[in-house]
Amino acid sequence: MTDGLDLAETASVILRGAVDPAVDEATVRAAVAAVVSAGELHLDLLGQIPPAEVGRKSSRRDLVTAADVGAERLVVERLRALGDGAAIEAEEETSDEVADGLRWFLDPLDGTVNFVHGIPMFSVSLALYRGPEPLFGVVHAPRLGETFVAARGAGCWLLETPGGPSRLSVSATSELSESILATGFPYRRGELANSNLENFGRFFNDVRGLRRLGSAALDLAYVAAGRLDGFWELHLSPFDVAAGALLVREAGGVVEDFRGGGRWLRGGEILACAPGLRAPMASRLQG
Repeated sequence: MTDGLDLAETASVILRGAVDPAVDEATVRAAVAAVVSAGELHLDLLGQIPPAEVGRKSSRRDLVTAADVGAERLVVERLRALGDGAAIEAEEETSDEVADGLRWFLDPLDGTVNFVHGIPMFSVSLALYRGPEPLFGVVHAPRLGETFVAARGAGCWLLETPGGPSRLSVSATSELSESILATGFPYRRGELANSNLENFGRFFNDVRGLRRLGSAALDLAYVAAGRLDGFWELHLSPFDVAAGALLVREAGGVVEDFRGGGRWLRGGEILACAPGLRAPMASRLQG
């Protein structure tokens, strides 16, 4: 496993082209080192949390563990230490007042259900925004040994590759019949007006494959890497998509809501895909 400080230093160098001064080398180093440390906590606790200590939130499917809470506290402490005055919005405990300045979005363990069941598709997702604009994002998958980073104007990168960091691009796919798409389903399915099952059915017969990975942050990272051709989902929170959306944008992809607008961060619906799939995907999606 690559040392977290090495990854942080590498990220700070390759993202020097970031257009916003808030994304300086010290900030990138601190953010990447923090999510890698959170990932180490996940691995320490993987398979070690008794079922009786797994909590529930909005539904019996919406789980929370000591790994979620501990990782959030670790990353929040590191971010506060930067002293930049940025607000923080995280999944478990931290939610500063919404304002137009700098704001961190943190999902300390995206894919908690996977984590509880020992499935390796889970991640830490962290992004820095200025108002509605994404500036920096990192998605770290500790069990898979992969860290995806992006900054506005500096591209999207996978840090752990044999020849050094690799710049990523979305796929060139333009035909649904040649595409692999991913999506997810809400915890409170059966209670909400749209469970996404109808959207799933609209693609079912016409695509090469459909995947349900269980971590929206990794779904988006995989679109950025060209492994998936597109992703859509409903009922997500800002911390689920904030980092991954920037990865896709900086890799040349499209990120929008189902009507082609910009309400994907807080509007509860997101479409992210290769440019050639924008029209055929959007035409089938209903929010």
